[in-house]
Amino acid sequence: MANQGSDLEPSYKPPRGKPLGSNPTWKFWARILIPIVKSVSKAEWRGAENIPATGPMIAISNHISYFDPLVFAHFLYGNGRAVRFLGKASLFRVPLVGWVLRHAEQVPVEREVKGAATVALPHAVALLKSGHCLGVYPEGTLTRDADHWPMVAKTGLARLAVTTRVPVIPCAQWGAVDVIAPYSKKPKLWPRTKIQVTAGKPLDFSKWYGKEDDHDAMVEATAYAMDAITTLLEEIRGAKRPENIFDPRKSDLPRVGNYKKRKDK
Repeated sequence: MANQGSDLEPSYKPPRGKPLGSNPTWKFWARILIPIVKSVSKAEWRGAENIPATGPMIAISNHISYFDPLVFAHFLYGNGRAVRFLGKASLFRVPLVGWVLRHAEQVPVEREVKGAATVALPHAVALLKSGHCLGVYPEGTLTRDADHWPMVAKTGLARLAVTTRVPVIPCAQWGAVDVIAPYSKKPKLWPRTKIQVTAGKPLDFSKWYGKEDDHDAMVEATAYAMDAITTLLEEIRGAKRPENIFDPRKSDLPRVGNYKKRKDK
């Protein structure tokens, strides 16, 4: 799974500490980053009772802003779980940032290569076998929907859920987009923005067990997961989703990356 001897070789050690999965690096940066997050946002959390206190789990969420990972990690950390993400390998090569990510036991994955999903799956399975909380954005990138509703997602999450059969907790969040706009790196510092996060009940993928190699079944299972996220988001926003879900495969926009930057060129 990892290149032997690579400085990017991931760790799959079983989770310890409190919150579960934390270590000295996690706790050090939590003491720094959580106050920063709180200084620009006001958290409103619901559904914490749906987050398993122990054991492997997958937490899935909508993706609207570069601020999302801090919001999602804060929510899970505050409710007992130090999350693991599969991050872009290039980030792990950035001085200091890469050191922090490695020591926080995040996992580097080459996302811009052919067959990236196949490469990522064994890393995710290994983390779950060790008992970790894995955070996943099923869309794989910031939504391209003009009003920030979830778009049609990739099937990687469905394959992972059906293969591992661990609890999958749907989450939805709203507000991060008002702190940092999509693809922007400039935060709105004041006034503080209300950020709502809701966790729903575990999803039931049993209908698709044994069908991980059936593409149509995985598309159906993916739609089921995204519907759960979108339903939670409707409750948070007090609005209805668009009739037609944005499908990046049917648009001329690139599947990943900052499409706005590319359009400007």
